[in-house]
Amino acid sequence: MEEEYNRRKSMIRIGIAVEGSTEVEFVNRSLLPDLLSSGISVTPVSIDGNVTIQRLAREMANLYWSFDAVSSLVDFYGFQGKNADTVNDLECHIRNNVEKYIGDSVTETKLIPYVQIHEFEALLFSDVESFRHIMVEATSGQINELRQICDKFNTPEDIDDSVWTAPSKRIVSVFPEYRKALHGPLIAETIGVQTIRDRCPRFNGWLKRLSEFGATNCGH
Repeated sequence: MEEEYNRRKSMIRIGIAVEGSTEVEFVNRSLLPDLLSSGISVTPVSIDGNVTIQRLAREMANLYWSFDAVSSLVDFYGFQGKNADTVNDLECHIRNNVEKYIGDSVTETKLIPYVQIHEFEALLFSDVESFRHIMVEATSGQINELRQICDKFNTPEDIDDSVWTAPSKRIVSVFPEYRKALHGPLIAETIGVQTIRDRCPRFNGWLKRLSEFGATNCGH
């Protein structure tokens, strides 16, 4: 019992401001079990869509005081007011605004903003065979359609973000019954975090940053 208490006490706690219920389920089902092995406990908090720099920064600033570090998980595709900003630009703007909300007492290393290219569904192309296990009556033809889409890009994260060809739009064109919040987290869980990390370098980089923060601050 004492050993379990000490384990929990030394665990790094990271709050993640997420876009909505899909990401909450994804964090709880896939990321939490994966990161626990590294001594990191992640807690998703939804901002319920309509993602803007100000809304995200405000939520992260609120979480800052309750966790050892704060991060984010939102889609670049649906980001409001991004204009010509890249994902790196947006992450920089988010960080700067969180720092403004917190003030002089901010510890920069505790801020780990992350914007997913181009949206959550890109991760599901890491292993399209996994759709067979979740989408009822999926056919080999449908799986092959997804595979052909993925084969056109170097990585799933390279699938573009236009209103017609974003990852989610492509999935719905093959599986009209696909529902993001219902099917997405289940497919991701079936694929497994390691496979997603192997196929999606930017996503992998984010988890590495979380792990590195945990390793550096283990035991606080």
